[in-house]
Amino acid sequence: MFTGLVEETGSIVDIRPRGKEISIGINCSKILDGLVPGDSVNINGACQTVVKIEETTVWFDSVEETLKKTTFGSFKRGQSVNLERALSASARLGGHFVAGHVDTTGTVKSITQLSGSWNLEVTFDNEFDKYVIPVGSICIDGVSLTVAEKKKGSLKVAVIPHTWANTTLSLLKASDRVNLEFDLLGKYILNYVEGTNRGGLTLDKLKESGFA
Repeated sequence: MFTGLVEETGSIVDIRPRGKEISIGINCSKILDGLVPGDSVNINGACQTVVKIEETTVWFDSVEETLKKTTFGSFKRGQSVNLERALSASARLGGHFVAGHVDTTGTVKSITQLSGSWNLEVTFDNEFDKYVIPVGSICIDGVSLTVAEKKKGSLKVAVIPHTWANTTLSLLKASDRVNLEFDLLGKYILNYVEGTNRGGLTLDKLKESGFA
């Protein structure tokens, strides 16, 4: 479990093919504190397991399913990535609950600089619209953000200067692909309402009660 609060950006130093999988070596510093093989690290929104640590390089094995569902298949040497260690039980939850399980990838449509922030618009398959809640949470490339605007097949988020300066969001440009994880709690609730509560609570009943 993660929070979407990036601890540092690391640099990909090597990518080694392993059949339909890859091994990724990432140079980092801050997350090395207490890190051991077997630990989980959120890399650009995807939970990966540490398999080896060589001085300041941490190695991860990414399986075929990860390469299909995320942007990992397009990673390049020298690329910067967002890194976050798993949440400890005593830590403050400053972002939102992030599983590190990418739902889909989106495409950056536009980036607009405002007086004191940046607006980032991302498009995605509109089958995921039901998971987007205005002023709700969204994880983009491992960064916890708040949905400022929702449209069919797209959303906008506002990025504050601190987040812009300390994550890879500032490196994005139009047409870049990003990893998206929709709000975990919202997905559980929707799944319960739509599929597991037969004949009971429904979306229509919620709307009738003024929750729409």
